[in-house]
Amino acid sequence: MIPISDDNPAQRPAFVTWTLIAISVVAYLWELSLGGDMNAALYALGFMPAKFFAEPGAEIAISPVLTIFTSMFLHGGFLHLAGNMLYLWIFGNNVEDALGHTRYLFFYLACGAAAALTMAYLDRAAQVPMVGASGAISGVLAAYVLLYPRARVTVIVPLGILLYPFAIAAGWVIGFWFLLQLVSAALADPGQPGTAWWAHVGGFAAGLFLTPILKRPSIPVLGQPRRGPWNP
Repeated sequence: MIPISDDNPAQRPAFVTWTLIAISVVAYLWELSLGGDMNAALYALGFMPAKFFAEPGAEIAISPVLTIFTSMFLHGGFLHLAGNMLYLWIFGNNVEDALGHTRYLFFYLACGAAAALTMAYLDRAAQVPMVGASGAISGVLAAYVLLYPRARVTVIVPLGILLYPFAIAAGWVIGFWFLLQLVSAALADPGQPGTAWWAHVGGFAAGLFLTPILKRPSIPVLGQPRRGPWNP
């Protein structure tokens, strides 16, 4: 199930969301320009728990605390970038609208930090750098489902060689996504290279916690009632 749009127009321009997308795209183009040095850049600027917990005085090119944030804007490949930016484009504008620009930026960075620290907690000795906006965007999805669970999201489902589009309530789309993260996290070895599933879970949990605190008072939690989960 791949979301491609929603029926929930924002009331204000999503300047922060657009800027986050632009920075991520520019950062990826910079990675590509490095050629064979791209992996070295990911190791230097990605978040690595082993470096984060390293003894003071160890030779580290950049502060491990800073890599919590630089890692959010780096990606390991085009599909990694495209998938993350698609989700941020669809869901980020409404969350920014509900929180306000400044609080939304804080929210995004805080959820990304929570995602990174979740991985660090699970494996302090991990030497695989974590990169990508997935943890922060997981927080955005948590905010969206908490504030707009009945908004209709158009998704496409592959049926053989065909792509079948249909509309479904956001609560079902994001609920299915989160269930997939939990199952994948339970089956994955956090010390091995691959998707940082537990980071997604950590970012989502942070989003659920922060959204009621940071949202505008006029935005209700769980949104306005609509009829039916499939065609609200």
